[in-house]
Amino acid sequence: MNHSGKIDNRKRILECAQQLFYSKGYDAVGVQEIVDLAGTTKPTMYYYFKSKQGLLECLLDENAKGMGQRLKAASAKGQDTFSVLENVMKEYLNIVSEKKEMYMLMLGFFFSAKENETYKAVKPYMVDQYCAMREIFTMLDKGTGNLRGREEQMAISFTGMINYYILVHMEKGEHGTNLFDETEIHAFVNQFLYGIYYNGK
Repeated sequence: MNHSGKIDNRKRILECAQQLFYSKGYDAVGVQEIVDLAGTTKPTMYYYFKSKQGLLECLLDENAKGMGQRLKAASAKGQDTFSVLENVMKEYLNIVSEKKEMYMLMLGFFFSAKENETYKAVKPYMVDQYCAMREIFTMLDKGTGNLRGREEQMAISFTGMINYYILVHMEKGEHGTNLFDETEIHAFVNQFLYGIYYNGK
């Protein structure tokens, strides 16, 4: 097998594993089902990934690594609190648009049992996103002073609201409303900011 063939084989296994994990759930999918769909063999899969857990970890590393940095980079383009949060939300939606199945898997993994291997595998990437959000709100507080030590609370709230927004739109399917509807995003950020300023009084 040539080098190109090896790369294609590895990529195919990853793609099929993601497809099956997304449609059936990680625990319901066996290695044999993955290799059958990929048109390869167990020894080939084990050569690349050592185990099903290794395959999952590789999927996460290749798809989820760097999300926090992307959110912080997006925040740096804003000129005020509203534009910072609007840019962050849009970047969040960009990530989801690029990696819809993987992001939905990540959410499911993160809300699974804490001793589950999927939770343990995804936790560092979700923590990275949360830490990025907390840094963003810490930066906003330095500029306005409106948060008064509530940076952590705001990071959790904003992330949670975005994720629920994503889940609702995904549930509507491909023919549902536009994930990138500018009017909806504008209203979403306005509503969140109203909560910050109102609750801060």
